[in-house]
Amino acid sequence: TGGSGGLGQIHTYMRFGPPPPLPPVATPDLASALATLAAAFADVLSAAAADISWQSAAALAASLCCVYLLGAVLLSEPTPRVDVPVDEDVEPKIDGSTAKFDAALLTAEGARREPSVVYCWDPSSMDMLGTLPVASAEDVAAAVGRARVAQAAWAGSTWGARRRLLRTMLRFVTENQRAIARVAVRESGKTMVDAIFGEILVTCEKLKWTIAHGEAALRPERRPTGTLAMTKRVKVEWRPVGVVGAIVPWNYPFHNVFNPVISALFAGNGIVIKVSEYASWSTLYYGRALRAILAAAGAPTDLVQFVTGYGSTGAALVGSGVDKLIFVGSPSVGGHVMRAAAASLTPVVLELGGKDPFVVCDDVSEAELDRIAQVACRGVFQNMGQNCAGPERFFVADAAYAGFCSRVGAIASRLKCGPPLDDAEVDCGAITMGRRQMGHYQALVDDAVSKGARLLVGGYTPSGDDPLAAGSFYPPTVIVDVPESADILQTEIFGPIMCVVRVADCGGAAANDDEAVRLANNCDFALSSCAFAQSAPRARAVAARLPGGGV
Repeated sequence: TGGSGGLGQIHTYMRFGPPPPLPPVATPDLASALATLAAAFADVLSAAAADISWQSAAALAASLCCVYLLGAVLLSEPTPRVDVPVDEDVEPKIDGSTAKFDAALLTAEGARREPSVVYCWDPSSMDMLGTLPVASAEDVAAAVGRARVAQAAWAGSTWGARRRLLRTMLRFVTENQRAIARVAVRESGKTMVDAIFGEILVTCEKLKWTIAHGEAALRPERRPTGTLAMTKRVKVEWRPVGVVGAIVPWNYPFHNVFNPVISALFAGNGIVIKVSEYASWSTLYYGRALRAILAAAGAPTDLVQFVTGYGSTGAALVGSGVDKLIFVGSPSVGGHVMRAAAASLTPVVLELGGKDPFVVCDDVSEAELDRIAQVACRGVFQNMGQNCAGPERFFVADAAYAGFCSRVGAIASRLKCGPPLDDAEVDCGAITMGRRQMGHYQALVDDAVSKGARLLVGGYTPSGDDPLAAGSFYPPTVIVDVPESADILQTEIFGPIMCVVRVADCGGAAANDDEAVRLANNCDFALSSCAFAQSAPRARAVAARLPGGGV
């Protein structure tokens, strides 16, 4: 059931659980039986070839296909099952006497730039979960060394062995969804629905895709030659790079770990992951799971290494001699990573901030506005807006402006915000980084309002007797009539705030679209974007003019 008709309604339609296991089979006898059955079908087809009807032939052909598919499933190598004990890192024993986290600890160590340990807490309740060590440069080097030894053995693994590893991983994820999701919820403050969609579903999809298409993507590719090399045959081979270093963010603790692991391991690499200081506690469970998965699949268990800490630990990983780096985070830190990696000519992959535009054209119908408003609210308020690729700036044509604003305001006002772990009616969870990030939100909202914007919903930091003040909560916010001069249109929010800008009527559809595109492109961010119109060609034409990695 949902909270007052909000996003939580999706709970009603979701059921999760592992499929029933197949019964054990005797492979040699089954193979003989299938071969005999296939031969019998072939004999029937051969004997009746002269006068068989097309309906009978089709039925027999379908039967043969079923026999083939059944044989392929039952004769395939069984996928190992992995059981990882659910310890207190999944269901910690928290009661009324549990210590609360004090954010002052992050800056309470005098002149130190970083705390001496990594503090772990639940942002929805502020319950202290524990501490983890800050990895030194020597610790990081040791982790890279372990991964390098394991990768040397794994580099020559077969595609079949790599698929078996990912199938083992996929089975573990599908059979342990609740535990995986609850760990992510406890650490990040998101709702269970957000964890299922943003952590589990996308990870399963990436596993399925890589199992089905990974080998083809990495297969050697032929290239045409020029006249001077006409006697040569040229091909490109994809080979393991060695050990990959990944510095990943906190917003999706499970997915952000497994996402680089899937690609790195399938390509024959090892990987060392530096997790965010805001998402370190979950590595206790996820790390145990990965080691168990690797062991069950017959892969070296040191292929995946974790290091915890702050900026100094990340810097140590960048300079540790890894063969490739992945960084997901802010543009400012991404710049530091790239500069540091350049000293050793280490290849870098960066995914940085986003501030995605969402354009609504003037021809949308009332019925379409109903749908668009739901999509808009999901985009902003899923995971409390803590998404790299998610809409933040909404440019709505004058003709659709009032209808859009009234709809999104009504939806946002019905969303239930609060501690999500054991309340299925909560639509919106906590802000992972806590008061520091909420202060960033409030400064942006206050600046916009001071320049003429209006608040429809939210826009305040809970305090005093407000129940939300007991955790790190910022209410779903809709702010309209936002002027171009507002800082909130240029600075990444990364939170539950919808900024709506009116696109003035410029005298015609083409001119109105030109103005919407001008406004949308007046920003340095371009991770993704989208456009909505009653006419699909018009929406595509607008979207084509919005630069972004995903449109």
